[in-house]
Amino acid sequence: MLQADQDYILIIVAGTIMLLLLGIFIISFLFFYQKKRTIHITEQEQLKSAFSQEILTTQIEVQEQTLNYISQELHDNIGQVLSFVKLNLGTTTMLTEEKKQRKIDESRDLLAQAISDLRDLSKSLSFQQIKQFGLVRAMLIEIERVNKSGLIKITMEVTGDAFSLGEQRELVLFRIFQEALNNALKYSHAINLVIQLNFSAHLFALRIADDGIGFSPDMSGDKNGSGLKNMESRAALIGARATLESSPGQGCIINITLDPFKQLNIDGTHSNSTV
Repeated sequence: MLQADQDYILIIVAGTIMLLLLGIFIISFLFFYQKKRTIHITEQEQLKSAFSQEILTTQIEVQEQTLNYISQELHDNIGQVLSFVKLNLGTTTMLTEEKKQRKIDESRDLLAQAISDLRDLSKSLSFQQIKQFGLVRAMLIEIERVNKSGLIKITMEVTGDAFSLGEQRELVLFRIFQEALNNALKYSHAINLVIQLNFSAHLFALRIADDGIGFSPDMSGDKNGSGLKNMESRAALIGARATLESSPGQGCIINITLDPFKQLNIDGTHSNSTV
């Protein structure tokens, strides 16, 4: 009888200990789960904030690039045309009627040119163009502007049926295009630049190739290297991949590839769409 009571007490004590251990385990599990969940939420908020900040930075850079161009055009082109018109009209008082009319007609043509240039400038507000007309049209406007300057000859080829990649993606892709264009103008001494956009059901590809002096891609410390890293990080931001091919004397090729139907979340993460 005594032995049975002792066994019964041992069973109760052991069961109590097990229940206590189970309770401690459950409480510890819930504590660590809540802690991990809090850390995950904090990291998601940080990612969301970083993604939004990078998009904002990209938008500002696009606008700054555009405003710099507009400022230069107003000073170097339209300002000079209007000054010439002013001088032209100021000399008409001492002229014969025939010469005066010729000066007026000449000034009218110059004013028409200035108005046309101002209209072109209004189309160069790139970020708004991306929102309103999309990536392809915004790039065409930029290419038309640069070709008009005569600094470099740019051609663009589009294969497949163009479709929207999303405002955020197209903004980042346009900024990468701007960076590649600036590099070609400032550093590569290229004569020609070829832009190719390929739209397909499973892949979007952007290829930017110049015939400039090229460089060694392992020179990561120079402007080309830092520029490439900037393009790579921005491409990764929208779920794209950036690669570069270059060697001294062989020009430079930048390739951007992107799954067009991979959903871009607001925090910069990506998931497959059900499309």
